Amino acid sequence: MFAVVVTFSIKTEHLAAFMPLMTENASTSLREEPGCHQFDIATDPARPGEVFLYELYDNAAAFDAHLASAHFKSFDSIVADMIAEKSVKTYGKVLQ
Repeated sequence: MFAVVVTFSIKTEHLAAFMPLMTENASTSLREEPGCHQFDIATDPARPGEVFLYELYDNAAAFDAHLASAHFKSFDSIVADMIAEKSVKTYGKVLQ
């Protein structure tokens, strides 16, 4: 398995609009991408504006397919101005 962790800092005025878009992106990824096995979205009221993702894919190629998908490209362009900061880390070996 190949893991991806993403941490977003969302501009306060865009948080309410961002979350439904993020949820739809995750749902579509799980439904339409055979290489996507997990797509968790985590938030905490103690850190408003922070959104953490944990995604599991078959391999790096499956993640690359996710990034190339029409639904991800659409999501990415819509939310670009809502994001203050974004960190993406990948892990090539996941032990379960």
